[in-house]
Amino acid sequence: MNLDGNIDFADVDLSRLARQGVPEVIYGAGKTAAQTVAIAGRLAGAGQSPILATRIDAGKAEALAAEFGDAFEYYPDGMIGRIGKPRAPDGIGKIVVATAGTSDIPVAREAIVTAEALGNEVVPIFDAGVAGLHRILSRLDTLRSAAVVIAIAGMEGALASVVGGLVSCPVVAVPTSVGYGASFGGVAALLSMLNSCSAGVATVNIDNGFGAAFLASRINHMGLRQPAAWPEANQHAQ
Repeated sequence: MNLDGNIDFADVDLSRLARQGVPEVIYGAGKTAAQTVAIAGRLAGAGQSPILATRIDAGKAEALAAEFGDAFEYYPDGMIGRIGKPRAPDGIGKIVVATAGTSDIPVAREAIVTAEALGNEVVPIFDAGVAGLHRILSRLDTLRSAAVVIAIAGMEGALASVVGGLVSCPVVAVPTSVGYGASFGGVAALLSMLNSCSAGVATVNIDNGFGAAFLASRINHMGLRQPAAWPEANQHAQ
């Protein structure tokens, strides 16, 4: 493998696929369109796929589409793009992505696209918050069929605790910045989720749908990891 990922403004991690089983993911915020395209090109040139680019606006998406054509797909509500097809689902089960409200869907979209790219079957549940408790209760069969649930909520963030008390699988909680003034841009939901009384709930950062999906995918592939690539990865790291 060619490990030379150096370009003028970035040192692209071309060995991450061997180390972690997933290519480096491009965080688009703060990068120019030209920088985003160049990093994606270096990853694609090394044969890595699928390539994810998160937090990219329409301008960066247009530049990636011009470079990669039909191989690039953009999801504007989640500000996430993917170059190449998602991996076929090969996890131990399904990941259910549940949102408290429609306003949380942008974070959910980032999680869904990420989880699918990493080889997971994903089932979305939108607008099932605790203000109408019947909505989440009516989806119990779906929730309980999951290997992992990602619970996404703003406001007071109660959805994660409710889901955590209803399922036997791990729950990854994602606070969102949705809410009125005293939600403090998602801090209120973050603290509620960190203080959840439901066992088995782990919390990621505010609006971090990508991080939640990556963790959920790791859980969903436990026991299936192939260790054969690790000696090569360790050799690269030395």
